[in-house]
Amino acid sequence: MAGKKREIQLQAVINNQSLWDEMLQNKGLTVIDVYQAWCGPCKAMQTLFRKLKTELNEDEILHFVVAEANSIATLQPFRDNCEPIFLFSVNGKIVTKIEGANAPLVNQKIINLINEERKIAAGEMVRPQYHEITFVDSDTEDAGEAFNENVDQLYSIAIIKPEAVITGKTIKIKEKIISAGFVIQAEDKRVLTENQVRDFYSQIADEPDFEDFVTLMTTGISYILVVSQDNKQEPPCEETVSNPENKEPKETSEDQHEMATPTVMRKKWDSLQEYLERQNISQFCDVEENTTNVNKFIDIFFPDFKSISKLEKTLALLRPDLFQEKKEDVFNIIQDEGFKILMQREIVLSEEEAKTLCKEYENEDYFGNLIENMTSGPSLALVLLRENGLQHWKELIGPSTVEEAKERLLESLCIQFATKSFPINQLYGSDSLEAAEMEIQYFFPPQNTLALIKPHATHEQREEIFSIIKEAGFDITQMKEILLTKEQADKIYFKITNKDFYKDVLEILSEGPSVVMILTKWNAVSEWRRLMGPTDPEEAKLLSPDSIRAKFGITVLKNCVHGSSNIQEAMETINRIFEEFVPENSEEH
Repeated sequence: MAGKKREIQLQAVINNQSLWDEMLQNKGLTVIDVYQAWCGPCKAMQTLFRKLKTELNEDEILHFVVAEANSIATLQPFRDNCEPIFLFSVNGKIVTKIEGANAPLVNQKIINLINEERKIAAGEMVRPQYHEITFVDSDTEDAGEAFNENVDQLYSIAIIKPEAVITGKTIKIKEKIISAGFVIQAEDKRVLTENQVRDFYSQIADEPDFEDFVTLMTTGISYILVVSQDNKQEPPCEETVSNPENKEPKETSEDQHEMATPTVMRKKWDSLQEYLERQNISQFCDVEENTTNVNKFIDIFFPDFKSISKLEKTLALLRPDLFQEKKEDVFNIIQDEGFKILMQREIVLSEEEAKTLCKEYENEDYFGNLIENMTSGPSLALVLLRENGLQHWKELIGPSTVEEAKERLLESLCIQFATKSFPINQLYGSDSLEAAEMEIQYFFPPQNTLALIKPHATHEQREEIFSIIKEAGFDITQMKEILLTKEQADKIYFKITNKDFYKDVLEILSEGPSVVMILTKWNAVSEWRRLMGPTDPEEAKLLSPDSIRAKFGITVLKNCVHGSSNIQEAMETINRIFEEFVPENSEEH
């Protein structure tokens, strides 16, 4: 009897429409086990639910219920379904479903949604705008397809293989995908685990060279993309020459072009896989398009995909007078408006750079004096990140001239920081995402450095270090896990191979596999050295307590991480360790 009582307390019973409507008044997350009267609720999941209820300890925002499909009108589409169905309701809105007793997937979904509710309650994020599921009668033709389309846009998962990443083909593949009318909704790059590779490629597991393939896929970085078709755009044009069989081409007159103008045929690709095959790049990029599998892999690779905010980077510039006089005031506004400053750099503009940035004022009488002012001292360039960041910054700073700002936006920063010297906006912002990307690349040219996580770092410490690296704005351009032999270690530590203590270094490195990475960022070499901290962990704890070595280092030899000392050393080491590495931006030049 005691066991039965605990089960009722864990999951409320919903067996009529009135109770269903009442349940939708719950605050927070309600996990609904939809069951058939003849088989009952899914007992296999109750242990998981009880565990989550205890661990998460959120009685006010986490609820579990069981709902009988046959007795609730809303659940009519699920009647006679022999597979367990779990619905997830957030504040009365059914936001997603999981078919089958997939405990890891259900577990992760619950944790993600509860973490969201906590952040929302703490004011750390805005409530996501979920697509509410619309139930469709199972007797209706194509009900399954209609259901999926109501829940989500149809997506594909694409994996760009390590071979393509290391040889610099990633940008070209992504550009082709976009140019064909597809949209990359989310992307990440990581070294896939063995289980992830076996799961994604389960359909080829019986092939004789599958084990070698698994090894290949787990020894370098892959790009994982969530891709959809852009239904708002016209499909791309595919040029073909219309020349039906058995018809001779018409002769052209002498004043006509020698080659016939091709007939433009509009082609809407049926699938991403089809397009990649037509472009002869399918060997570098594998695609999963089965809806069930895609949803599973989105939850694995992008657990927060449905609530990802549209974060945008933009370039901001404080002109010399404003930078010298009111920098702190601007910084306070940037912080109050929710921007994160990813990078900042003082720069004295050349005359050519100043003329490019001030081109819109070139016909004004004060243009010459403006250029002189812009080159007279340092400006401050910033990379800002925020949801809808580009547009928000443009609206915040206002028009390009004080006169226009007085007519339309008296509350803009243009008015607030206007000077008597020049009637222009003392702040600059990129005009488009494309312009922002180019301007950021120009003012903050990316630099590569080599980084090493030593064998004594635990798996948990490695994950924390990866998070620290990404939080600091680094891009992990390449990564591989290897046991460093003396020959390989010599390529990294070539400056100290003749030192007496080098044998101790080799002994430390032989204890297990190390993680070797190429980190990319503006000023990457010095930024990575700053993030690592002093060589001696004890000194690091005093001088740089937030550094990696202060947090995870043990001794001078077991100080967890290593990095190149200067740009020349970095490039030499990268070329030795990653012999096939091609910087991605090299394709653009």
